[in-house]
Amino acid sequence: MIRVLEIGDYAAPDAGRMLVGLGADVTIVEPPDGVAARRTDPVGFAHRAAGKSSVRAEDAIELAPGCDVVLDGTWGGPLSQVAGDLVAAAGRGVVHVVLTPYGDAGPAADWAATDLTVAAAGGMLALIGRPDRPPLRPYGEQADQLAGLNAAIATLIAARAGGGQRVIVSGQASVAASLEFGAITYIHTGRVPERTGSTHPMAPHTLFATADGLIAGGLGGSPRMWDATLAWLTENGTAGDLVDERWQDPVYRVRHREEIFDRLADIVGEMKRDQLFHEGQARRLPWAAVLRPEELTGNAQLVERGFFVDVTTPVGPARDVGFAARVGGAAPPTRLQVPEPGEQAARAAAERAQDAASAEPTTSATAEPRVRDAAPVLPRRGALEGIRVLDLTWVLAGPYATKTLADHGAEVIKIESRHRPDPTRFSPGFHLSRSDETDPDTSGYFNNVNRNKKSVTVNLRTQEGRDLALRLAAHCDVVVENFAAGVLDRLGLGYDRLRQVREDIIVVSMSGMGHTGPWRDYVSYADAVSALSGWTALTGEPGEQPVGVVYGLADIIAGHHAALAALAALAVRDRTGSGQHVDMAQLETAAAHLGDAILRADRGETVEPLGNRHPRMAPHGVFPCLGDGTWVTIAVRTDEEFARLAAVAGLPDDPGWATLAGRQADESALEKHVAAWTRSRSAEAIAEILQGNGVPAYPLRDGRTLVEHDAALRAWEFYVPLRHPAAGTFLHEGLPARLTRTPGSVHTPAPRLGEHTAELLAGLLGLDETEQAVLRGGGVLE
Repeated sequence: MIRVLEIGDYAAPDAGRMLVGLGADVTIVEPPDGVAARRTDPVGFAHRAAGKSSVRAEDAIELAPGCDVVLDGTWGGPLSQVAGDLVAAAGRGVVHVVLTPYGDAGPAADWAATDLTVAAAGGMLALIGRPDRPPLRPYGEQADQLAGLNAAIATLIAARAGGGQRVIVSGQASVAASLEFGAITYIHTGRVPERTGSTHPMAPHTLFATADGLIAGGLGGSPRMWDATLAWLTENGTAGDLVDERWQDPVYRVRHREEIFDRLADIVGEMKRDQLFHEGQARRLPWAAVLRPEELTGNAQLVERGFFVDVTTPVGPARDVGFAARVGGAAPPTRLQVPEPGEQAARAAAERAQDAASAEPTTSATAEPRVRDAAPVLPRRGALEGIRVLDLTWVLAGPYATKTLADHGAEVIKIESRHRPDPTRFSPGFHLSRSDETDPDTSGYFNNVNRNKKSVTVNLRTQEGRDLALRLAAHCDVVVENFAAGVLDRLGLGYDRLRQVREDIIVVSMSGMGHTGPWRDYVSYADAVSALSGWTALTGEPGEQPVGVVYGLADIIAGHHAALAALAALAVRDRTGSGQHVDMAQLETAAAHLGDAILRADRGETVEPLGNRHPRMAPHGVFPCLGDGTWVTIAVRTDEEFARLAAVAGLPDDPGWATLAGRQADESALEKHVAAWTRSRSAEAIAEILQGNGVPAYPLRDGRTLVEHDAALRAWEFYVPLRHPAAGTFLHEGLPARLTRTPGSVHTPAPRLGEHTAELLAGLLGLDETEQAVLRGGGVLE
């Protein structure tokens, strides 16, 4: 069990919660009067603190020598000196994880920040919202959670390396690495993606109003899905001219999708939401009901899989979202209690002492490694060098998981085939390139998320191909797959079969709904997961139809959690010698990122979209600046900060605005005055003026300004150039976390289709050229 001291409020509480979900012993270090969130946001604090212990700052130094990790979100605040003292007391073997909004170097390193400003700095807001409205912040403080998620991953990587290193996490880089097409569209085509409301710019999906709610759906992403949609419309007599030959062309369908959307809107407008959802899924179409928070706790799939947890809070028990993945041997506490300041630390210390006194001596096979005074020499490419991963994934969520492992040194072998082509190699909608050619090796989308990997072409539709995959798996530590539930078993490559060729193998499955439950066979895209998880319903302007998050943020979060689960399972195997099957559901990874929405709904609150406003800050929003399409984010946290903003911006001297309650009561008028000031100035100038006065602000970045103009990302050296043999030299999105001894890197361009087939079949399986030629002639290696 990893022992963690968590201190500070920038993203560390989110990272700590994720580590609690994987069995870590996390203790919050609090100032004498407790962390501020206990008073200002008790529900949010309960969500993030449940399952942790608490210790007063003056007592924490006694716990430091026994801890493995100091999770440091103090970021120059009043507890930063305490954090330094804890690291010193913990010894050379400790992992010191420092969470920063904009990195630890560069002109923005000391800037004030909130979730809103970091989301803008990383490019998230530029992709969300209607094109005729300001960019929109998603519900749930997703920028903070992304920073926390990357910190949790880096924690397990650093711990695996034996500890003894400092880790820096950039919140901005965490967001910039999660944009799906946001920056890579500009890198590979020169175009800047625009906000498209509820419609994904690559996948032909959007939101539709039904007779009793909203549903996410569309044309699907494959010829099979279009055929199934057309058959459905034909059966109920509504297909019309969609049966014409021109609609069989996928490029034509994408270009004229608005016509199809209009037709579908008329059809589904008279249907019941849930009827449409389940009937579409029966046809293997990724339609999904847009669920509200109060509907989730009764959701049959989530309930049957035991996703929700019961939390003991100071005001009584409550239901909350659970954790994104469940890893055997790394379970969260059975009793999730919100600690009082300092109350559980003494108890936890006594329990640890008692456990240590009563524990039997352990063997080398079961002992948990703890390096306190030495830093072993490790390979240069990362802590995962020596780990081999079989990658049976495609599109985004799965490849993102294996990318994370490859970036930190794992050898990732991607099995692909022209018989089951990755759409991001072959689909016109995903083929980002400055050329009109459709060479599968030149797709910028594929090449960004599959760097550092190797490609083997094996046709899994043949028995010989499945046998080869099984033989490759015998040489791998981890298998990651995002097939629909049951597919791997039907291929003869399920966990039970894989265990026969390697007893300690780890299999991470990341299907949309999980391998159990009434929805196990349902199919999903990122927009479907967002709809079913509650994200879509909560992302929009107050009083208006929600917009949702149309880009693949849910996929990328699922990929992060799959990598985190793989790391946790490897740690369990190091202790016990046992592998396992991690059955992860992308629906649950998204729902786990709802923040405190379920906890609030369970307490009887009505949880609604907030737009860019905030319950504890005002003004808090995105404001227009000089120049078309330029914006700046401003977040005022205190009355003192507002006084400084008012003085700089020349706002009216309204006594009512001196308090948060007064500002929120007149927020529309206040926002108009702020916008009148920002319109005549550049976003850069406004941010610098306000930051000089201690007010959080940041220009809103898009795909172009992220790559070309952001000084903080340049200081982080985030975008990494590599030369690809088919696509040429281009920039890749870099790593959100920096580890001092095992940094990881973007070192090898994405593989050409089948580039490593001959090498790996010979090197791992001993197949000579003649044997491979026979397999190739039989259609097995293509």
